[in-house]
Amino acid sequence: MDRHDFHPTSLREYDIRGIIGETLGEDDAYAIGRGFGTRVRRAGGTKVAVGYDGRHSSPTLEAALVRGLEDTGCEALRIGLGPTPMLYFAVHHLDADGGVMITGSHNPPNYNGFKMMLGHGPFYGADITGIGAMAAAGDWEQGTGSNRKVDVSEAYVQRLLGDVPAHGFRIAWDTGNGAAGPIVERLTAAMPGEHHLLFTDVDGDFPNHHPDPTEEKNLADLRRVVAEKGLDFGLAFDGDGDRIGAIDSTGRIIWGDQLLMILAEDVLRDVPGGTIIADVKASQALYDRVAELGGKPLMWKTGHSLIKAKMKETGAPLAGEMSGHIFFAHRYYGFDDAIYAAVRLIGAVDRSGKSLTQLRGEMPAMVNTPELRFPCPEERKFAVIDEVLARLEASGAEVNRTDGARVNTPDGWWLLRASNTQDVLVARAEAVSEEALERLVAAINAQLSASGLATLTGH
Repeated sequence: MDRHDFHPTSLREYDIRGIIGETLGEDDAYAIGRGFGTRVRRAGGTKVAVGYDGRHSSPTLEAALVRGLEDTGCEALRIGLGPTPMLYFAVHHLDADGGVMITGSHNPPNYNGFKMMLGHGPFYGADITGIGAMAAAGDWEQGTGSNRKVDVSEAYVQRLLGDVPAHGFRIAWDTGNGAAGPIVERLTAAMPGEHHLLFTDVDGDFPNHHPDPTEEKNLADLRRVVAEKGLDFGLAFDGDGDRIGAIDSTGRIIWGDQLLMILAEDVLRDVPGGTIIADVKASQALYDRVAELGGKPLMWKTGHSLIKAKMKETGAPLAGEMSGHIFFAHRYYGFDDAIYAAVRLIGAVDRSGKSLTQLRGEMPAMVNTPELRFPCPEERKFAVIDEVLARLEASGAEVNRTDGARVNTPDGWWLLRASNTQDVLVARAEAVSEEALERLVAAINAQLSASGLATLTGH
């Protein structure tokens, strides 16, 4: 194959993603290997770490990707089945020149995709569209490379154990039949405390529940076990182990921004005045809490690659997203690792001298909507946001334009932004009371209808 055209929907902002047999297949994997291998070679490198998740299509895609890397003269270091953060870890641990993870993350079973790192930094945006342009032109390096299997799992588990506190808790862990299961089994076997593991066998059909811990319905099993056994708390992971969910002993969800409040307090003890980054969907309570703790709160764009790049630029020790991506540069490598975040959460709870339930209970009570999504044609979504910004500016509203429009009012705030990964606009609102929230949602609806879109009904 001397050139290749990708399906137009598969090259995304943060990764490459598609439906197996429809928009993504072996030829695409081979072309990604050629394109990414070419980028690595042209940057003066040859070693690429490769990992894959537990989806049925992953081993086939991995084999094709490795062939593509070899045909550009690269050496593929094949770490096998595991979570995405283990691949990121492998790039650092093996001093590789880049890494490719084959994963469908939390998408349905028939999806799969690729997440990449060039050197120790994220690979996204123009890097990904560049892979498409190189493939269309057949602009690839030629060579005869090699591949070898490398087991980094023991080194990874040992690294995770390095931050486990001496005091044990009683915890339930739900890996949702995703790729984090075997690592969590080995980690918890060596940890103090009492650990109840759910669905740690890797199964690409996800027979128990969908592996997305940010959706409340997927936490039902975890809640049941925590309640039945009277545990301290529960932890949940997405399909490839880079996003975390948590519940306290009463089954209350601790959302991404609330986890960040707990983790920020712990990190700022060691890094006074440190910058803590969160995305535009995070609660005002988080930004206020970081400031109160003497840290510098920084609101940034949603997207794991964008957050990682901003962390490097600002030297932030910790960052997080509402979606459960948590990034530690403090004592770690700066990438999103939900298993490491779980270990650090256990340590933060231990050092606080309080229970996770008490920490959750002390947070200000805010009333908010979940993430609200509504369809908007690809070619319209960014234009609508521009129209909204223009109207808001004309009205003299207090607007933060970091990523879409986030508007502060005496009632609270509302957000409207275009999704980078889907043909939708995303909205969220947070207020001091139900009545105030109604007014914020009405303000979002007014903007949507002014741009000719369907409005939200209730929340």
